[in-house]
Amino acid sequence: MLIKTSFRPAWWLNNGHLQTIYPDFLRRPSPPVAITRERLETPDHDFIDVDCCGEGPQPIVILLHGLTGSSRSGYIKSLQRILLKQGFRSVALNFRGCSGESNNSARCYHSGETQDIDFLYRTLRRREPDTPLAAVGFSLGGNVLLKWLGEQGSDISLFAAVAVSVPLVLSTCASKLDTGFSKLYRASLLRELKTYIKLKLRHLHRIGNVSEAEKIEQLGDLSGIRSFWQYDDRVVAKLHGFKDVHDYYLRSSSRQFLKRIVVPTLLIQAVDDPFMTEAVLPSVDELSSHVDLEITQGGGHVGFIHGHLPFRPRYWLDQRIPEFIREQLP
Repeated sequence: MLIKTSFRPAWWLNNGHLQTIYPDFLRRPSPPVAITRERLETPDHDFIDVDCCGEGPQPIVILLHGLTGSSRSGYIKSLQRILLKQGFRSVALNFRGCSGESNNSARCYHSGETQDIDFLYRTLRRREPDTPLAAVGFSLGGNVLLKWLGEQGSDISLFAAVAVSVPLVLSTCASKLDTGFSKLYRASLLRELKTYIKLKLRHLHRIGNVSEAEKIEQLGDLSGIRSFWQYDDRVVAKLHGFKDVHDYYLRSSSRQFLKRIVVPTLLIQAVDDPFMTEAVLPSVDELSSHVDLEITQGGGHVGFIHGHLPFRPRYWLDQRIPEFIREQLP
């Protein structure tokens, strides 16, 4: 269902680029809350690190960050603090190699990789079979979340899910980042991804995992890569068993999974998101009856800043996400 939005962008951040950039450079750190890090051994004998906030029998919200982000990203830390105040525990998943330590295999994370969120969910469900669980994903993490929800259907038990600024059609988003001012985001993200691969290779050599290091070395020199089409073809497709970049984008884009979702889900997308175009937005016919689509005219990419006073921002997502989760709580 398409629902009416309450969001109005701050007049002093009146386009998608300003909304996107402001939080990265000027968002004040959230007041700290107690975080406990837990390392979970994965079924393939690697690991993921999760940052847990809150104690007791309260409901748990799983949080998924975006590309090159982590549990330390401002939007994750702020949401953990607010959820704690409102009576929720939270578990922030660091995708592989994003916790500050490279993982122990060549395997990375990508927009269609749902095995780790499924593993985390089933670990939590096994420990606390009766605790209400919800999930929130941002950007790449939102794509992972929606794809997983569609894959699992009624085989999982969540009371709510929220996905924000999702690259619903990966090919369209990759091409958008090759145009105009969006090239600056592309350059920054690719620089961080290349560093991620270099650190992984160094780590694999340090721990003596020669066979996994060779998989990285076989990718060749990545310094000449200038687009996500090239990176995803050279790195993601080769490391994760896709035929090529086209196969990866086709199988991993989450829009095709929206019809299969049975968990009450809120999808928040901004028309002026510089990481995508309006062409990625689904029609109402593509949504299951359990998915609400909230489209805002402004907000950029994981920005959604409102407020009348310059440099006194209010982050609408910190209000809207908990509001939806509370509404769905059984």
